[in-house]
Amino acid sequence: MATEGQSEYESVLCVKPEVSVYRIPPRASNRAIRAADWKLDAPDWTGRMRVTARGKAAFVKLEDKISGELFAQAPVEEYPGITVETVSDSSRYFVLRIQDDNGRSAFIGIGFGDRGDAFDFNVALQDHFKWVKQEDEFKKQAQTPDTTPKLDLGFKEGQTITLNIGQSKKRDRSRPQSSGGFGLLPPPPGGKLAPPPSSRSTNHNTEPSAGGSDTGFLLDLDASNSNSADWEASNPATAASSDLWGDFDSVSPK
Repeated sequence: MATEGQSEYESVLCVKPEVSVYRIPPRASNRAIRAADWKLDAPDWTGRMRVTARGKAAFVKLEDKISGELFAQAPVEEYPGITVETVSDSSRYFVLRIQDDNGRSAFIGIGFGDRGDAFDFNVALQDHFKWVKQEDEFKKQAQTPDTTPKLDLGFKEGQTITLNIGQSKKRDRSRPQSSGGFGLLPPPPGGKLAPPPSSRSTNHNTEPSAGGSDTGFLLDLDASNSNSADWEASNPATAASSDLWGDFDSVSPK
């Protein structure tokens, strides 16, 4: 029932307010039809044209401008075809095969005053039968079973998959990040490194290193004092001369 309802539904494809109808002479041979052979300055009828579609068939209807009474119609089963033909000398004129309810047919000429109207009439028929062709192809594809092998992406029985989530982040954290993007320069070729300074020093004003502790500094001072005492015991004369200032200080003023 739905298919019958769709076949009875009529849609309007194109409407042109003015079209001229001409009587054309019978075709004497297979040569192309020329609109110049018609009486273009004296059309036999003038009215309105409507192009409708019902199912796969299209209908070109010639109607009265005022009353809308049907003058003639041409059922179109295919386009281009024998029902609607173009002429060889103009794009504004066509040959139309009309048909009555009793099945009798005749050929008439139709023409448009504007090329745009003729273009719209031509495109309306082309689009309709292009849609009919696509519908037929879809139906054939639906009726033909698909024999191409389908890709099976499902898991087989007993098949497992392992996901390593966060592994890329751990690798990124383990990489050392350089500051500024510059590395240390290599030593010059043939150069020798100087030996480190001695840990012991006889100078009492020696400052501790930046990384040293206060305890190490006090031990260095004790070691220096003990060395000075040993040196004075072994050199008493030199030590006595160094105490002259002490004797000078001990003399009281008179």
